[in-house]
Amino acid sequence: MTTIKTTLFTLSALTLAISHSAAAEDKTHTKPADGFEKIVVTGVPMRTTIMESSVSVSSIGLEQISVATPRTSAEAFKLIPGVRSESTGGEGNANIAVRGLPVASGGAKFLQLQEDGLPILQFGDIAFGNADIFMRLDNTVESIESIRGGSASTAASDAPGGIINLISKTGENESGSVATTFGLDYDEFRTDFEYGSYLSDDIRFHIGGFVRQGEGPRDTGYTANKGGQIKANITKEFESGYVRLYVKHLDDKTAGYLPMPMYSNGDSISGFDVLSDTPHSVYFTATQGLGGNNQIRQGDMRDGMHPVVDSIGFEANFDLGNDWQIENRSRKSSISGTFMSPFPAEVANSQAIAESIAGTGATLSFANGPNANQAFNQALLMRVHTFEVEMNDFDNIMNDLKLTKSFSTDTSVTFGYFMSSQNINMSWLWNSYLLEVKGDNAALVNVAAADGTAYSENGLYAYGTPYWGNCCQRNYDTEYDTRAPYIAFSTKLGDISVDASVRHDSGKATGTFAGAVTSRVDINRDGTISKPEEQVAAIDLANPNVVNYDWSYTSYSVGANYQMTSSSAIFGRFSEGGRANADRLLFGKVNIDGSVADEDAVDEVTQYEFGIKQKFEQGRLFATLFYAETEEQNFEATSQKFFDRQYEAQGIELEGVYFIGSFDLRGSLTWTDAEIAKDALTPEVEGNTPRRQADFVYSLLGKYNFDQGAIGLSLIGTTDAYAQDNNDLKFDGYTQVNAFASYDLTERFNIALNVNNLFDTTGLTEAEEGVIPTNNIIRARSINGRTTSVTLKYRF
Repeated sequence: MTTIKTTLFTLSALTLAISHSAAAEDKTHTKPADGFEKIVVTGVPMRTTIMESSVSVSSIGLEQISVATPRTSAEAFKLIPGVRSESTGGEGNANIAVRGLPVASGGAKFLQLQEDGLPILQFGDIAFGNADIFMRLDNTVESIESIRGGSASTAASDAPGGIINLISKTGENESGSVATTFGLDYDEFRTDFEYGSYLSDDIRFHIGGFVRQGEGPRDTGYTANKGGQIKANITKEFESGYVRLYVKHLDDKTAGYLPMPMYSNGDSISGFDVLSDTPHSVYFTATQGLGGNNQIRQGDMRDGMHPVVDSIGFEANFDLGNDWQIENRSRKSSISGTFMSPFPAEVANSQAIAESIAGTGATLSFANGPNANQAFNQALLMRVHTFEVEMNDFDNIMNDLKLTKSFSTDTSVTFGYFMSSQNINMSWLWNSYLLEVKGDNAALVNVAAADGTAYSENGLYAYGTPYWGNCCQRNYDTEYDTRAPYIAFSTKLGDISVDASVRHDSGKATGTFAGAVTSRVDINRDGTISKPEEQVAAIDLANPNVVNYDWSYTSYSVGANYQMTSSSAIFGRFSEGGRANADRLLFGKVNIDGSVADEDAVDEVTQYEFGIKQKFEQGRLFATLFYAETEEQNFEATSQKFFDRQYEAQGIELEGVYFIGSFDLRGSLTWTDAEIAKDALTPEVEGNTPRRQADFVYSLLGKYNFDQGAIGLSLIGTTDAYAQDNNDLKFDGYTQVNAFASYDLTERFNIALNVNNLFDTTGLTEAEEGVIPTNNIIRARSINGRTTSVTLKYRF
């Protein structure tokens, strides 16, 4: 691995250069650069400005987000410096990493997603229950605020890498809007609304949300996206503080995109466009098998990712007198839903797959579609596993209490206590089908033995997943309780701000989990046992395994910020944090008595960072050097692999804004040099680059404002990255270009055009294969092709 000395020297030289220019700039600076005077509220013990803070923090407003034309929440996260957001899974199921911390399986393990200062889920990488599935970005959001690096270790539980916080509007300004968006080259219709105002001198409110319907950016063959969200809050102001009540209801079905067949260089297979197609099909909607209670059930692939969330929250902030202040946030959420999506377990020669199921001389025929019952003679065939997951109960309760004593305007001590209770109750109900390799309504395929014996019914050849050893008929019924007292101290000594904090997390996991057992079951109740019914995978409810383990870890962070001039500052920080492991330990790491080894229960992260902040007459610049050492225990469902590793990562994170007249330019670039330092299970990958970790990720937004509107472009991209940890198959880098234009038809009525992926670029973000197969076909996810939408918005 490249030594940290070279990087440190580079950044030190940059620091000296900018510091020198800052001295001259300080004499002529006449106005604050955009963003530096913004008050930071995420992940800090006391509200402070970005310039005075020793944390790496960014705030992105809706206006900036609109230029990037994101189609999902996770796509908007690509604008955050240091964050690698693989948003190709649809409206959820994204893989999100920060500053080289790994994504060994999926989700956002070391990064916490929050709404208004509290976690959406306590664990961001629950299998098939990633936190981003349960959140939506709409016009009720004031801004997205993020902190990266070690300061998050003591600011939140299980978030050593960072925090992304969606901050809601609260009605401070009387305003509202109604906006309708429709796709020009894809099927999407969405209406957003929001309004906030004062009801009296001391009571204000905000309410808003969205409803939508459409097929979405890929050709599923049916209405895949349908539902919406409503959020509301009301605030009562007092002389010494305020009380706020907020509610949220989310009920939104969207398609979940999993890896798709394509050539190893990202080119499309004939009949399957990697930019617009998907294995979803109008001919592949109904599923059947046994449910979580081992009773006959019918599934519907059209349910897709379907979160149902009802939350009620409370927030209070009061000055208690004698320089004491209290702040409390509390939220209770009822969370359930489904995750339904087809996963290509194998894409191979049709006859080879047929004979692996029904023996030598097996034959294939279309099960449905326009060629139903006719012979299937195509060269390729997909063995599909239906990722059917019922999220029965993901309910949680969160509370964060802070008591702050100020000794002067510059010195304070904060005492806090965080608690949460997170349920993870879900059933995996996977089955196996055969599907033609085709986009835009593929048909199911039946297989029969040479003597004509049917080995499948309506395309289903197995109740379960025998190709993967019937791994995935499962029940999880667990509860995770977390308690975390913490203390934070901050002071200012002249031009130097110093802060230190410590947090002790402890928790307990209890419950049960059960795996698969097979038996003969007459699923269709026709009185006979067919070939698929001879080995039906059910959940072994009679023999559940116990979960009963504790965990604890202590996190700490020390930082300092030196304001060299009114327009420049340097900062540094050292942090030690941790992340408790949850459902991904089950089925492999839990002992027979329910206990878990201490080293498996918690993964630790050590981080160093050193940065500079500079504001100019017409802009600002951040530059941060970071270094991290990470432990990780994990499990990946699609490969059935456990991970036991240590990682190292170093790099530089740049963020800048530049204004000139009516033009503004915003951008970020992150260089990361990461390696697998140690692997207890697969030592041959030691020294390799972690999968999907590119050397550079970047974003650039340019916007020109004129009297009655604005136009803009955004570039979001990455350099080459390895598909897997063996460092063989490599993805090409790509740059996605998005375009934006808006025009005020009247003072209050606006029309906007948004083009996502203007040049129809292919950009691979993940693949199941680590080497190129003999048939040159891999299963991977690409960014969506070009989608163009128009929005009509009325402001009042």
